[in-house]
Amino acid sequence: MIYVLHGAVGMAADWKDFAVALKQDGVPVARVDLWQFLACCPMPISEFGAAFNKEVHAKDPVLLGYSMGGRLALHALIENSSKWSKAVIVSAHTGIAEEERIPRQALDAAWAAKALKGDWCAFLNEWNAQGVLDGATMPDRRALQPRREAVARSFMDWTVGVQEDLLLQLEKVTCPVLWIVGERDTKFLKVAEAAVEAIPNAELLIVPECGHRVPWEKPAEFHSAVRDFLDK
Repeated sequence: MIYVLHGAVGMAADWKDFAVALKQDGVPVARVDLWQFLACCPMPISEFGAAFNKEVHAKDPVLLGYSMGGRLALHALIENSSKWSKAVIVSAHTGIAEEERIPRQALDAAWAAKALKGDWCAFLNEWNAQGVLDGATMPDRRALQPRREAVARSFMDWTVGVQEDLLLQLEKVTCPVLWIVGERDTKFLKVAEAAVEAIPNAELLIVPECGHRVPWEKPAEFHSAVRDFLDK
């Protein structure tokens, strides 16, 4: 069983095509709805790993996280690496410098306000217009509007602005890790290179001519890379 974690302003349904492709390879996929963890009350990102690991009961599970979901996946791996047989981290950040955290918290507080009280379609358009997200059209997120309170809370509880720098803790991740990043995603490529150096058993895959949204910009290449990693 492979558990897949979506990104910010994402949905479990984002992984539909990927799940269909892996099912054809005989690999079951659990598409995790991350908003359930924020549905009733705040959950600090530091507590996510333990909370999520308690819900995983499959034998030899594999963990896959994209962007925000990748950061959450790292917390689960650090909290209990032995629970996971393998992991795939995609376009994720290990953490920002301390002096950058307050400005980032302010930026994400503004996003939270837009997600909670603004026009939903305008919020989605502004979110997708960010340069880092160029290169792929995502599934329609209008259906996510009923979860807007949880989405807004994620900008407060799970922002990289309140996250510890995980780089020095990655040595705790003992399971095999495949870290995937797009060639054009230069900021996250630097993060990926440092992270792979820190993880005892990790490999880096740089997808050519690709940006941040690797699974949706290059779906065939992404599926093939994950399948080959699982087969090792």
